[in-house]
Amino acid sequence: MFLEQTGNRTHRKGWIEVICGSMFSGKTEELIRRLRRAEFARQKVEIFKPGLDTRYDEVNVVSHEGTTIRSTPVPNSSNLLLLAGDIQVVGIDEAQFFDEGLPTVCEQLANQGVRVIIAGLDMDFQGRPFGPMPHLMAMAEYVTKVHAICMHCGELATFSHRTHVSQELVLLGETDSYEPLCRSCFDSARAAQEQPAAQQQHGQ
Repeated sequence: MFLEQTGNRTHRKGWIEVICGSMFSGKTEELIRRLRRAEFARQKVEIFKPGLDTRYDEVNVVSHEGTTIRSTPVPNSSNLLLLAGDIQVVGIDEAQFFDEGLPTVCEQLANQGVRVIIAGLDMDFQGRPFGPMPHLMAMAEYVTKVHAICMHCGELATFSHRTHVSQELVLLGETDSYEPLCRSCFDSARAAQEQPAAQQQHGQ
């Protein structure tokens, strides 16, 4: 944690880091790695996740690789300010599921001298910017984009293609509902999904 001397006062300097990418790209694994290093340095660390994310565990944050770290589920971003207290490093997983107030909360924490590390999907299943992530990426001092491997061609994947028929924006799922794809394979898969619907409308 950086310290800055101002007159006779010394205070911590905070900042925001964003780890983004598609599903299965290792975002949570990287988040946990950074938080473990902070814990090793004996810094006060707390990690939060949205209360709706119960895929692997109701409380802990769990990566696809099975790495686990203790976390605190919260219903909305305002809870972070109440729970952060004298924490030096705050981790936030699945940031795309939080409300639009999250960027303001993260900015407040950083201004208070907290290192804020955020992990989340940068795009939804339709390839559009997801929730508060674009705002967070724009205001962050550091942005790391990680990549998965395209399940169709083996190139770097940046898109999370939903194989499930649901059109709901939020659909918690794993390999049974999503697959990482490169741009070309994502466009082809989306076109293949849209074709039957267009044919059905034309038939009506």
